[in-house]
Amino acid sequence: MSAETGPAATGGRDEHVRRVRLPADRRTPAAARALVRSVLTEAHLDELVNEALLLTTELSTNAVEHARTELDVEVVADPVGLTVTVSDFAAGPVDELTVGVRNDTTNIDEVSERGRGLLLVDHFASRWGTTYLPTGKGVWFRLDRPGPSGDGEPQAVGRTAPGAATAGGGAAATSGHPAPSAGAMSELMQTTPDPYAEDPLPDFATSLLTRVAEMVGAAGGTVRLDRGDGQGAQVLARYGRQPRPGNELIRVPLSVHRPYGGELELDAAPSAYARPLAVLMAERLSLHLENDRLRRADVRRQAWLTFLAEASELLAQSLDVELTMALVPQLVVPRLGQWCAVHTTDEWGRLRLAAASHADESMLPQLHKVLQETGPESVQARLREASRNGTQMPLGAPMEGFALPLIARGQRLGTLAVGRHQRHRHDPDEVAVLEDVARRAALAIENARIHAERRRVAQTLQQSLLPPVLPVVEGIGFAAEYVPTGGDADVGGDFYDVVPLPDGRWLVVVGDVSGKGVQAATVTGLVRDVIRVLVGDGKPLPEALARVNETLVERGGGRYCTLALAAVGPGDGAQLDVSLHLAGHDRPVLLRSAGGATFVGTGGTALGLLDSIASPTAQVPLDPGDSLVFYTDGVTERRRGRELFGTDRLRDAAAPLAGYSADVVAARLRSTALGFSAEAPRDDIAILVLRNDAA
Repeated sequence: MSAETGPAATGGRDEHVRRVRLPADRRTPAAARALVRSVLTEAHLDELVNEALLLTTELSTNAVEHARTELDVEVVADPVGLTVTVSDFAAGPVDELTVGVRNDTTNIDEVSERGRGLLLVDHFASRWGTTYLPTGKGVWFRLDRPGPSGDGEPQAVGRTAPGAATAGGGAAATSGHPAPSAGAMSELMQTTPDPYAEDPLPDFATSLLTRVAEMVGAAGGTVRLDRGDGQGAQVLARYGRQPRPGNELIRVPLSVHRPYGGELELDAAPSAYARPLAVLMAERLSLHLENDRLRRADVRRQAWLTFLAEASELLAQSLDVELTMALVPQLVVPRLGQWCAVHTTDEWGRLRLAAASHADESMLPQLHKVLQETGPESVQARLREASRNGTQMPLGAPMEGFALPLIARGQRLGTLAVGRHQRHRHDPDEVAVLEDVARRAALAIENARIHAERRRVAQTLQQSLLPPVLPVVEGIGFAAEYVPTGGDADVGGDFYDVVPLPDGRWLVVVGDVSGKGVQAATVTGLVRDVIRVLVGDGKPLPEALARVNETLVERGGGRYCTLALAAVGPGDGAQLDVSLHLAGHDRPVLLRSAGGATFVGTGGTALGLLDSIASPTAQVPLDPGDSLVFYTDGVTERRRGRELFGTDRLRDAAAPLAGYSADVVAARLRSTALGFSAEAPRDDIAILVLRNDAA
């Protein structure tokens, strides 16, 4: 073997040449190996693949690490062998920048770590050398097909210092145990686990350990790995028999980052190769362990991100305070803790247990008992301190864990207490996830509280716009049904009222203000109060409608209102006389006691749109048992897909109810309208029934 200044010429028609420029990146050695493997396959030089991939890895890795420039990789294959040249663009000696410190010894146990790459090239290559160019430098090696011995391996060459020559390429003798064969050594180095396998490390470590043990003649060996998951050091790979007590073992720690830790043990006799090969194996295994750590950490973080996204979605879906607080422990247990408890703070700053869960349901009574205990070292004291200071606090025995404050928008809402798992304590990733869960839970609880308060305000305001009860009048039956929109968090614009008139009659009012919310409620209250004042002063209904229209034009803020007014009083005999005025409102349904339903009245102008309005008067006599049904557009515009409930369907639904009391008619029509569609109402539904109850 000789060190030359350039690769040997190998001209011929059967040459396979590949050249590629690669970046100074950790993935470059893998790309270089792929290039060499493809050329070997094309040239049918499969018997050289192990040595070629090993040496390509060493040269490209060293070039990336020391030169830190782009690399040119040239691969030339011919019928008798392969030449690979790795060139960089850095200035300086090859020994220092490209392949590390020169090794001037033939004993592998004295080789420095940085010089092993060039030693491997010197050991396995048929020839190797360096190249110098104006733009940089490079290292090349030549691998020839196996010799005529036919043993299936390349001819071994003596291990000499880089640049020395060995005549004839024969094998040089070494002292001590014989050197590992080139095929076995390269197989050892190139055994690579599948990165997409579920857990390739045990098989990979076992294969690596077996080969090293066989090469050094070890009676046994063990690789132990502690992944930092609380289970301690576990056997990752084992070879041969267990070491006997008192044996002097070769122990090499694995160079991995926390929380990983481990050690390689070999029960081998001292030799020139045993410890260096064990160290080399530990280094190679440590690289894959580090990849495994990073892969598992990435998978775990992805799982936590998915968990947090799902938890946020679940918490956001609930706007009920109690349900939200009950959901939090279900999310935490058992994934993030053995038990979980949510405490909320009342207006006096006292903590109240809102929800709790335990992985073992039989332990719930004991958990509740511990959470209720008092004292300076009790869980309650720790929870109060966490809530008061807004910081994380540890919890001692018997329910070990820690407490997190629940803070949203600067408000301290309570605490989230989580018990540690039985097998291990919470690692930093789990603590970070729990802190995130606490923040999201606090925000969800605060949002639910705000929604609940808004719903209470809306309900209170809505109730103030409707009469608490309808009057009881002899001979006249009144009944009403009201269904607010959806979750009743917004105030609707529909309203109804029954007002006494100065002349002894009664005024039925049914109206619908455009829009929803506080502004619509303000207009609704304005219309209702103006009507009450005007009719209380004895104003005629047409004049009252005109005054309401003027008020809305001036103060309605662009909103309009439709109204149906019906003044009802005694008529001839047992009849009731109804004076009906419609201001843009749908015509009511007249339900005769003898059967049949018809629309009555004449439409007028909605209020708040024009300076002047028209409101024709219609006189409708009601015989005993007759009913007049008023409604808002929430009934007729109830949707089922593209289909509307409509006025015709309302009339047809009312016809069979002839003769029934006002309460029954109103309740049946409400049920029919709601049952028309499975969706929640998009608009408020108001129904008011006036009936002649004369005997």
